Amino acid sequence: MNKLYPSAAAALSGVLRDDMLIAAGGFGLCGIPERLIDAIVESGVQGLTVASNNAGIDGEGLGKLLRTRQIKKMISSYVGENKEFERQYLAGELEVEFCPQGTLAERMRAGGAGIPGFYTKTGVGTAVADGKEVKNFDGQDYILERGIFADLAIVKAWKADESGNLVFRKTARNFNLPAATCGKICVVEVEEIVPIGSLDPDSIHLPGVYVQRIILGAPYDKKIEFRTTRQKEAAL
Repeated sequence: MNKLYPSAAAALSGVLRDDMLIAAGGFGLCGIPERLIDAIVESGVQGLTVASNNAGIDGEGLGKLLRTRQIKKMISSYVGENKEFERQYLAGELEVEFCPQGTLAERMRAGGAGIPGFYTKTGVGTAVADGKEVKNFDGQDYILERGIFADLAIVKAWKADESGNLVFRKTARNFNLPAATCGKICVVEVEEIVPIGSLDPDSIHLPGVYVQRIILGAPYDKKIEFRTTRQKEAAL
């Protein structure tokens, strides 16, 4: 089975549709599948629900899909640093399901493992628990969280071999690994594609069985969300 595609648009052909649920890897601008996001913007699909740690920043990452009003709902942990996200939410134009980071990661992992739900103490007694089943175990309350079963997973990896085995680079692994497992179809963009057998089996972070389509996304610009520098002191 050939998993290599010539472009992001080709890799997403026949996969995208309106009102689908997408699980997206990345944390801020670290490890985001930016080529695939751009292709989704160009496709014009509407009414998307996106499960991701956050929605990028204004004009970058998933922020591009917010700008074009293609996202109707975000399932997110961190919702700051994005003025358009804030504006749409406060105006009632965007639905937000707030989900603590560890819970979101576990919801994706659970979906990838075929687990429909699990109990957690995180969020008990807060707005996170509203409308959710509460069960007592050994005198302590837990809330039921549902696994995420996405129609599509879009992720970014450092290296892939031609069969789809992936290696992530340092913190760019973040949500990419659990997101990749919970999609019915997983499309990956990578910085380098290597021949089968050239990756050390002990260094593979995600087996190729989870990956259906791969594109080479390089070269990439290493974007920085915020640049903070110390004010230069006057010479004495």
